[in-house]
Amino acid sequence: MVGDGHVLCSNSNCSNHNSKKSKDNKNKKKKKKKRGGSKRKMTPEQTLAFKSVSEWVFLDHPSSSSSLSFSAAASFLVDDFGVQKSLGKGGEKMVFDLHSHSKCSDGFLSPTKLVEKAHVNGVKVLALTDHDTMSGIPEALEAARRFGIKIIPGVEISTIFSPREQSELEEPVHILAYYSSCGPKRIEQLEKFLANIRDGRFLRAKNMVSKLNKLNLPVKWEHVARIAGKGVAPGRLHVARAMLEAGYVENLKQAFARYLFDGGPAYSMGSEPPAEEAIQLICNTGGVAVLAHPWALKNPVAVIRRLKEAGLHGMEVYRSDGKLAVYSDLADVHGLLKLGGSDYHGRGGNSESELGSVNLPVVAVHDFLKLARPIWCDAIRDIFESYAEEPSDSNLARITRFGRTRILKGGSPLSCGKDLIDRCLPLWLTNEERQNADFEAIRLKLSHISINQGGIPIPVGSK
Repeated sequence: MVGDGHVLCSNSNCSNHNSKKSKDNKNKKKKKKKRGGSKRKMTPEQTLAFKSVSEWVFLDHPSSSSSLSFSAAASFLVDDFGVQKSLGKGGEKMVFDLHSHSKCSDGFLSPTKLVEKAHVNGVKVLALTDHDTMSGIPEALEAARRFGIKIIPGVEISTIFSPREQSELEEPVHILAYYSSCGPKRIEQLEKFLANIRDGRFLRAKNMVSKLNKLNLPVKWEHVARIAGKGVAPGRLHVARAMLEAGYVENLKQAFARYLFDGGPAYSMGSEPPAEEAIQLICNTGGVAVLAHPWALKNPVAVIRRLKEAGLHGMEVYRSDGKLAVYSDLADVHGLLKLGGSDYHGRGGNSESELGSVNLPVVAVHDFLKLARPIWCDAIRDIFESYAEEPSDSNLARITRFGRTRILKGGSPLSCGKDLIDRCLPLWLTNEERQNADFEAIRLKLSHISINQGGIPIPVGSK
């Protein structure tokens, strides 16, 4: 026996055995590479990207980021996708999952349980992207504080794409929107837009139930509404769950494959807006617009080309089974970010990717944040500017919408608006982003506004 476990033999049988063994080992290595890839030291580009990403991820815990020296980061190992510290057996990946759902739309878990699951799976940054609602974000943020996870407030918007002068070729398109920790600017405009879509989802689900009834599958609307839960706009998954519980299908996959697929016998459209309109609204409210699961589209080339013209920033390219080359190439052609997420719903089974199972390259995450952070910074500035110009309850609520407990009740009492901005900005922006003349001007204006603990702003001079 010699190094690497190879056996030295002289007869042909042993030679054949070794040949077979060598072939098996090669196959095993190939399979292993698919799952995790080969580990190697980071390149200078990856090292710089990792440092920048770390700074943002650990804004809430600056000591975690500042303790990371450049040389220490350079000694980290990187696989084909994620980044891993060279800490041996207990090594920790910095995992981003940019696509997930909770019970606030068609997921199975509450936002709190979803965050808990993300923590168990080693996720460091989670985007909650429920369908057509951001109602789960405050709960997710509160839970994330307990588990040391960063939440990106997001939403997956249901839209329709209609080729010019070819209405018969229209198809549903989902657009992911990612916002800063402060949330969207002009949020009322976004909420009205999403509310109209949710109203359409109710009508759509009722139409699907009606079609199923005509197919001799007497699913009850009350059953679908009960599964969806109070205040939740029902989707196809809720209808599929009602079919499963009523015994009309063997599993959820069968419900979609036989009845609910796009254009299927029980499929129905809602009141989805044009995809271009949704993208423009995302841009106008301080968000980053990303095309979800382009592999589900009938005509991805035409869709991507038109949506890029409308302002699309990126598209999903990475899945749990790796990068899809054809969509990566399309992203390159149109200069789009390459992203991805698990699209986790919590339904279980082999047909669903696990939360945190999509490995994004650190350079892809860095490119995303490099584009997103200036957009988010501008949105935060606009939100604070509005409050400085008009210190009303409604403008204060726009600042504290997604983190009221932490902002108004965390730490020492806030005495004036300057205390408010000084408490918020370190949580949301890097030191470099905060060193901005606009923020200094806003800080000066807010120093004259007093805030009591009830959240009602009072001019300092009136006390």
